Amino acid sequence: MSFINYILFRFFTFPLQYLPYKTLHRLGNVLGLLVYYLYPKYRKRALSNLALATDLHLSPEQIVATAKKSLQNLAITALEYPRLSREKNIHRLATCLNPEPAASLIKAGQGVIFFCGHQTNWEILFLEGTQRMPGVAIGRPIKNHYLYRWITALREKFGGTMIRPTDAYRQTFRALKQGKFVGIVGDQGMPDSGFSCPFLGREAWTSPLPALLSSRTGCPVMVATTQRDLGKYTIHYSDPILPKEDPHEQMREILAVFEASIKERPHEWLWIHNRWKQQQPGKLRKKFRHDAMALIFPDNPEALLSLEEIRQLYPREHITAFVPAHLSSKAPVEIKPYLKAEDLFALDYRFKLIVDFTGNSKLQRHYAGLSALNVSSFTHPKEFLAHARR
Repeated sequence: MSFINYILFRFFTFPLQYLPYKTLHRLGNVLGLLVYYLYPKYRKRALSNLALATDLHLSPEQIVATAKKSLQNLAITALEYPRLSREKNIHRLATCLNPEPAASLIKAGQGVIFFCGHQTNWEILFLEGTQRMPGVAIGRPIKNHYLYRWITALREKFGGTMIRPTDAYRQTFRALKQGKFVGIVGDQGMPDSGFSCPFLGREAWTSPLPALLSSRTGCPVMVATTQRDLGKYTIHYSDPILPKEDPHEQMREILAVFEASIKERPHEWLWIHNRWKQQQPGKLRKKFRHDAMALIFPDNPEALLSLEEIRQLYPREHITAFVPAHLSSKAPVEIKPYLKAEDLFALDYRFKLIVDFTGNSKLQRHYAGLSALNVSSFTHPKEFLAHARR
């Protein structure tokens, strides 16, 4: 089945190899809007993540506009893959504004660690870099190995080498000692990493691998960012971030530089991935494993007693509890008091999970129409806890 899917993919995308980039970008803008309106999973996740990124200070209208542009950006990236597979000179499409500092280090036999993320078309960074310098990058395989082999060939076409995550530390360490650059896409949520720090206003799990490699080898880290303007890409490298006694301190500095580039152009970042996921599979059922949730309580003081237990089950997630104004709770969650049912119909895109204990079907439809990926109704919090646990 994987091979058939691969053949179908190559067949339907074959014409895209011969279209100009500007045409692909126009098509991507149309396709991105279609995805926004027709693919609610992507739309809702983008809306929720943008609302939760409090450091962006976006209004509801700006959240919607940015989500649309972000999906357009993703569509353009997807449409460019076939065209990039035929590209012989990436510098017709992309320009690095300040290549000299990294190039001089590589020329002197000093390795460089590039930290980057899912901005614009993130493939451009490795393609442009390996057309000028020897380098390797870590790439996570996808399930269809035929398609992944094609993507790997695209990435390695200018002499770079892709490394699987299972052997990443040893091979990247070796590459740095050989005076090559190492590219690490480090903006994914990784609850198993053991390291977290604030990112765009929320605590995020992040792999400390760039800082650990830097500390072990003495090689600097440079944050590589991209922008797309008028169909062309510009790449910028940050000043070298040198190893520190505490690798986590260096990692926080790396993330701060990358964070600043997102704030400058938030629509060019990938908002549909679970950057702030807090738990690994195993503790919660998948449908209830979300990083932001709202609990809607009726006029029942006894039900509120379960808030502490819910917080224990969701120790790091964002939890908002809508509670009748005359009731109170000391649970470590955000409390939103309400006087009447109409107060609950807020324009709030933060919540991916809605748990309603009032049985108000109109309220459930309201949040399902915003960003909630799961809207569930239970008669009591104890029932919800029983369903949420695996």
